[in-house]
Amino acid sequence: RVWNAAAFIAKPREIRNLNAMIQRYLLLWLVLLSLAALYWPAVFDRETTGIVDPFLATKRHHLSWLISATMFAIGSLLPRDEIRQVFQRWPTILGGTAIQYTTMPLLAWGFAHLLHLDRDAMTGVIMVGCVPGAMASNVLTLAARGNVSYSVCLTTSATLLSPIIVPLALLLTLGTRRGIDPVATSFMLLLTVVGPVVAGHVLARQSAAFARAARLVGPLIANLAILWIIATVVGVNRERLSAVPISLLLALLAVNLGGYACGFGGAAMFRIPFDMRRALTLEVGMQNAGLGTYLATELFPDNPATAIPTAAYTFGCMLTGTLLAYLWSAPLPGSSSDQGGAL
Repeated sequence: RVWNAAAFIAKPREIRNLNAMIQRYLLLWLVLLSLAALYWPAVFDRETTGIVDPFLATKRHHLSWLISATMFAIGSLLPRDEIRQVFQRWPTILGGTAIQYTTMPLLAWGFAHLLHLDRDAMTGVIMVGCVPGAMASNVLTLAARGNVSYSVCLTTSATLLSPIIVPLALLLTLGTRRGIDPVATSFMLLLTVVGPVVAGHVLARQSAAFARAARLVGPLIANLAILWIIATVVGVNRERLSAVPISLLLALLAVNLGGYACGFGGAAMFRIPFDMRRALTLEVGMQNAGLGTYLATELFPDNPATAIPTAAYTFGCMLTGTLLAYLWSAPLPGSSSDQGGAL
């Protein structure tokens, strides 16, 4: 009864429409909120207006709660059979996850060194390459008429394995120079990523009322939290953004496009259906930059510039992923479904 009241006290139709509007124009909201974070002091000077800067107010201690809320919402939205499919179809799913966790860190490390990025920029780019895939890839796979079930399974697999693989990938690519503690990083990911995902999924399976509420407000919570995390990084780095070198942007674009190429090429080697190739392509190229941003702020609190590449990657991968989904939006030859095939 409590969950029913909480979920439906607002009009569900309006909330669903708001969810659809945010997801459809996610890149636009990302730009607008980031611009608000960038120019907030110029419009609302605290000394004259007395208005607190909300972006600086949440710059660190609240980010862990935001990322945990995001992962909890994502876990509550996982279909009941997705976890089971990860184990049942493990060769194809773990194969795709292996492509992501090997090619993306290598691409990030390679382009960061090739373009001679400075220490903070290099760390941020490598952070982009080491994190798991993003929920946005599932949405764009749907728009691209790819295999949505495979996409969700890939995201789930990469997320659940992140406490093991991400610290190892960071240690191998950054070495010991940046003081990465693999055990502490693994525990942080367990606490803020895997734990909330599992808790949300279990709670949704145990309570039908909570599952209905999660389907209604879960996407809204997840999207708004990620938008705010990125905007917070923009707010913290206002003074540095004007000096972002073109080499950093080129490195991020190269990592993104290289990820798409490796995802599609790896899928071709697996000889999986074309709708699954689309899913793997988007999954590999679109990283969870929100999580990367959080990790950068937590692991390097004295170097906020390390979070600039992860925040910037969100803009880039959303733009290129949307364009790729648009190019692939035509129906597959012989396909009768707009949702992509099942595994």
